[in-house]
Amino acid sequence: MMKLPIHPIMEESFAVIDREIGEHNFTAPEYAIVRRVIHATADFEFAQLMRFSPGVIEIAIASLRKKTPIIVDVGMVRQGIASLVAQTFDNPVIVAVEEAPVAFPGKTRTETGLLECWRRFPEGIFVFGNAPTALLALCDLLKTSDVKPPLVIGVPVGFISVVEAKNVLAQTSVPQIRVDGRKGGSPVAAAILNALLVLSCYRS
Repeated sequence: MMKLPIHPIMEESFAVIDREIGEHNFTAPEYAIVRRVIHATADFEFAQLMRFSPGVIEIAIASLRKKTPIIVDVGMVRQGIASLVAQTFDNPVIVAVEEAPVAFPGKTRTETGLLECWRRFPEGIFVFGNAPTALLALCDLLKTSDVKPPLVIGVPVGFISVVEAKNVLAQTSVPQIRVDGRKGGSPVAAAILNALLVLSCYRS
């Protein structure tokens, strides 16, 4: 197993979260992810908003260990995960918005880039922290595809199409971790993926 150093400040922060969160019904791996999200946001409400589909963590760990490409919606998510990806399995990281110099008519650049990423990496890990339109586009593709990603992290933040996109994701059978409601964002998406990378190093 790899030994990943933990900064003393992070250890102290985790101890504070452990004291303050109170009783919960998360499994130990789920709690490791929730705790990291709370650490990234200082927002305990995420403990009520995070959702895990059955078996998703084990599926995610297996996929990360196989160096499955990670498709993120925006560059901020890549920046948040780059260090741990490099320290662990060195998965390729592709940024959807950077795959689209211009947007298709009626679509955003991130949505357009997502369509290109799906064409190239339909069995990749898909991570959304910013772009609900791209998440909706992925969910639309899943309706008619026999190929399913091993993991979708659906945590876009905002007011327009955000709740709708998460609700549509919830209706799919794809393995998923999501945050219900308006909250989320690139730091949350990165925290979830980073927590999964740590779990991938320490779980047998």
